[in-house]
Amino acid sequence: MALMWYVLRVQSSREEKIQENLQKRVKAKGLEQLFGRMVIPTETVQEIKGGKKRERSRKVYPGYLYLEIDTIEDTSDHADQRYTLNGDAYHLIRETPGVGDFVGDRDKPVPMSQDDVRKILKISEPKPEGEEPVVKIEFKKADAVKIKDGPFDGFEGTVEDVNPAQGRVKVVVTIFGRPTPVELEYWQVEPVS
Repeated sequence: MALMWYVLRVQSSREEKIQENLQKRVKAKGLEQLFGRMVIPTETVQEIKGGKKRERSRKVYPGYLYLEIDTIEDTSDHADQRYTLNGDAYHLIRETPGVGDFVGDRDKPVPMSQDDVRKILKISEPKPEGEEPVVKIEFKKADAVKIKDGPFDGFEGTVEDVNPAQGRVKVVVTIFGRPTPVELEYWQVEPVS
């Protein structure tokens, strides 16, 4: 038995429910030996809404489920593809409500490369204790913004740089007729409407 990773398209915003349903179906059919892990990659982001800072979990790839499934290696000369998904596993997945297609060829799903698997699993692993979550900053370079807090409250400017690791935004404002860069916390600015 060789477990390989596959990407499955599922109904967006129902990923957890479809994963749970698939796990129940696998158990009910007694096919646990054909499946490994099922992963929905998420990350923790910080955002400010209504002046309050909060953390939330966000799906990195909405509408996708990553599965480890028993795969048979086809070593015959006439094989057009090197790997074949176990038939029982394939049919169980395809008959699960909310499941779309596999990424790759519809009739013969293509396993993920080892590099892609490492990236997905790295995203999915819990962050070490004390490591700060990624700050979700909605601004990008050249966006017009208005400063809403601090000594430059009310000034308008243009975003010059965004630093999500530190949660800071560098904004160029015009003071006494000269462009001046000002570094601010990301929550101190808002888009100009």
